Amino acid sequence: MAKTSKSAALNVNAVRSRRAYFDCRFGQLHVRTAFPTTGGFDEQVTLLCLHAAGGSSRSFARFLPLMAEQRSVYAPDLPGSGESDPPTNPGCADLAAAALDLTGDLRLRQIDVLGLGAGAAVAVAIAIAKPELVRRLILVGAKPEETWSLISQPTLVLSIGDGVAPDERLRAGLREAKFMHVPEYADDLFDAAPQTLAKQFSEFLHKGVRP
Repeated sequence: MAKTSKSAALNVNAVRSRRAYFDCRFGQLHVRTAFPTTGGFDEQVTLLCLHAAGGSSRSFARFLPLMAEQRSVYAPDLPGSGESDPPTNPGCADLAAAALDLTGDLRLRQIDVLGLGAGAAVAVAIAIAKPELVRRLILVGAKPEETWSLISQPTLVLSIGDGVAPDERLRAGLREAKFMHVPEYADDLFDAAPQTLAKQFSEFLHKGVRP
């Protein structure tokens, strides 16, 4: 993993990081956020990061400031995780609804969504339910699902460790997608290589999918 350059460190120091609570249909939603000193709302599309099952927004603690040099980034503790209140009957649809409550509260007109592990299923649910809201998707360490064939947005699929990659049928179903495999990392990916991820993901989100 490349060392952080002095200029990169200076840029990260200019990023503002906060923790806050927002109301959602299940109570309080704890959210970590990072944004440029300029505000972050005019530079690039806001990025929403969704953690894996059993995790929390802390998974993205090192990653958020790196992504927030040119865009606002939000990472909620999904309902029932971290410091957020739990839903009565937690399910993917409930988690997606809570995340959409957050985007509505923030009055976001368009977002990019990154989902890690089970968080990817939530990301896909949001993208399918609100295609006009979601511009691009990043799915990391996710189990391929049939619902992926309903995705219309440009998508980056990153399989990690010994994770299962989408089969040819699912690949064909994704209209605009780029596939990558990082066998040397697993669940520690965002802790072990945050600079590398930030660079790759920023390129994808900024330029879209390349053949």
